[in-house]
Amino acid sequence: MGLTLTAAVLAILPFALEASVGRTWVRIVDLALLYSMLALGLNIVVGFAGLLDLGYIAFYAVGAYVYALLASPHFGVHLPWWLLLPLGALLAAFFGVLLGAPTLRLRGDYLAIVTLGFGEIIRIFLNNLNAPVNITNGPQGVNLIDPVSVGAVSFAKTNTLLGIAFPGTHLYYYLFLLVALLVMFVCIRLEDSRIGRAWVAIREDEIAAQAMGINTRNIKLLAFAMGATFGGVAGGLFASLQGFVSPESFVVWESITVLCMVVLGGMGHVAGVVLGALMLATLPELLRHTAAPVQQRLFGAVLLDPESLRMLLFGLALILVMLLRPAGLWPSSTRRRELTSARAPATL
Repeated sequence: MGLTLTAAVLAILPFALEASVGRTWVRIVDLALLYSMLALGLNIVVGFAGLLDLGYIAFYAVGAYVYALLASPHFGVHLPWWLLLPLGALLAAFFGVLLGAPTLRLRGDYLAIVTLGFGEIIRIFLNNLNAPVNITNGPQGVNLIDPVSVGAVSFAKTNTLLGIAFPGTHLYYYLFLLVALLVMFVCIRLEDSRIGRAWVAIREDEIAAQAMGINTRNIKLLAFAMGATFGGVAGGLFASLQGFVSPESFVVWESITVLCMVVLGGMGHVAGVVLGALMLATLPELLRHTAAPVQQRLFGAVLLDPESLRMLLFGLALILVMLLRPAGLWPSSTRRRELTSARAPATL
């Protein structure tokens, strides 16, 4: 009964949002689903394997540019989306291994600095690969990207099915929801698998895991590759939704935001990570749209800029969560037990 009710709510959600608060919020939910895929991919690296990655948005950029360059007039190539998404995922996985190989002996702050530099290198390359040969179109980005289409149904326009009009934002919602559920299923299966247990063993104590016969090198590289794969898929879907990509969409703040989603929801817990991604993707937008009207009603004037107030409340919420619930809003039972035992007073 619960699954049936949840499926019904998810099915009518875009129509309910459009009828109540406007189509803009359907697009916000679309982006929230994309962030859920990104957070689930980063959760493999950070939550399962315990490897701090601050350059994760680079894989998002790789997937987006693979789709944009091969499905736009930039090169005159218009490959189908069902071919470009796996291609972007494979190329992102290659870059994940490329990042992981030199960082196998690094931990903590050193690993964070190297991954941060990797993410910035990718963004700077995309920003400058317009001379002497124009590959990425530089800071101007790539536009006129082909949308997803299934037969004669294009997701860039409104289509009618059984007398019901489905705008493009609604069609993208159902596509993103399907892909997000598939990514969740894969993550849950990985968590319960032998590979998932090996990742957790490395996260808890890498030396002990190696002593027990785990090939830590291959398992770490696999974590980087799997996480990057989901980032590449999300990047391709983002490019098809936006119809335009530029290096400014892949700044380091995006990596930090995705990391905050993982930490806020609960590292290592698939459902918690999805919760964190949905909250951090939608609540700031809710504050953006409500901050000015609320101030106008309470004080008769807008005292604080909505953007500044949004970021202030966003930071305050993160601080409170880390102080009151350090394991996240919805941590896994294992993580909750670990923190509880660590805080419990020692007894003789």
